[in-house]
Amino acid sequence: HSPMTCSKGRVSQHQKKGPFEMEYQMKRLPSERLATQKILSVIGDCLDNFGPGCVSVQKILNARCPLVKFSHQPTGFQCDLSVSNSIAIRSSELLYIYGCLDSRVRALVFSVRCWARVHGLTNSVPGTWITNFSLTMMVMFFLQKRSPPIIPTLDQLKELADEKDKHIIGGYDCSFVSDLSKIKPTENTETLDVLLGDFFEYFGNFDFRKNSINLRKGKEVNKPESTPLYIWNPFEQDLNISKNVNQPQLEKFVAMARESAWILQKEDKTQQLTNKEPWGLAALLVPFGKSSPSKMRNRMKGLGSETIRSLLDSLRLTNANSLQKTVGK
Repeated sequence: HSPMTCSKGRVSQHQKKGPFEMEYQMKRLPSERLATQKILSVIGDCLDNFGPGCVSVQKILNARCPLVKFSHQPTGFQCDLSVSNSIAIRSSELLYIYGCLDSRVRALVFSVRCWARVHGLTNSVPGTWITNFSLTMMVMFFLQKRSPPIIPTLDQLKELADEKDKHIIGGYDCSFVSDLSKIKPTENTETLDVLLGDFFEYFGNFDFRKNSINLRKGKEVNKPESTPLYIWNPFEQDLNISKNVNQPQLEKFVAMARESAWILQKEDKTQQLTNKEPWGLAALLVPFGKSSPSKMRNRMKGLGSETIRSLLDSLRLTNANSLQKTVGK
């Protein structure tokens, strides 16, 4: 009887239990991508019909990396499932390492992602908006840019890697240190409220026309392509993880970031407490322009006309004409 290759690469012998042997193989398909799509389609159907606690199953098979999205009701987790995508696993491990280095990392990511969801900057279905992964990478980049940095660059993590951390996947170097004790703790003592406000100010004034975001270097570099938002894939360096984002969605993000920075800088906490108005992060988790359109008009002075048009569309303000006249003064 013939040997069978196990998942870890070792070879073991069949135990012969009868006169017949069965070998399970996929039918021949034109491409590996098509095979991946068919596998995920079947898995998606199984999760939808038989997966305990699995709800809102979405099969997104035409993405660059086909995947199945679903919610796990008992835990409340939002899950992405893909196959034959080892680089995605390394990306998840990298984010786990960053999250373990400093308690502010996860708190800031969570806050920014909640903020983005409230204002319609992210969406649960594919489209031209910023994804949660891109948004998370923007937070990581911002934390690398602090003085002193709160988290190291990916190149710095690679320099600390030893032999067991070496991973080459599809020709891409995905190596970085896994032993947290080798990473020097940050000396940065900035509080979360300062970081949140500076995050909005930083990206509200970021030169997206010229610069891209590179976590390997921890600095802005010239965009290699003319896409509105360019965030380098941390491992597949020839890919832009935010290529789906169009200009109106980017302008909406910039406008919301500027508005949020303004709220955090100008708010009068004493008066807000007296009037029982939300303040701090809570003030950012209320859709802008709905509770007080007049305040919104005053704060939007100075934004470019393209950004204003995008913001008007996104918020569907009924008094669009009066807003444009106010900004034009």
